[in-house]
Amino acid sequence: MPNVEVRVFVNERGVSVPAGTAALDAVRALFPEDAEGIVAGRLRLTDSRGLPIAADTKVMGGAIFRVVTARERLSDATP
Repeated sequence: MPNVEVRVFVNERGVSVPAGTAALDAVRALFPEDAEGIVAGRLRLTDSRGLPIAADTKVMGGAIFRVVTARERLSDATP
């Protein structure tokens, strides 16, 4: 069976990736530095609604992902 590609969007930029690719790899295809930031915990990945998603979430055609700054939780910042 041929490798089927799907079109997804990362921060409003479209990219075609193989079906079943992890969201992190879709980010990496466009923004390698952002992908490393996600791995390091400086950035996080959200869906189109701004809800956090796991970096290993499998892409589906038309999916929209956003890379945002990871914020400290209040409980983490309080001594």
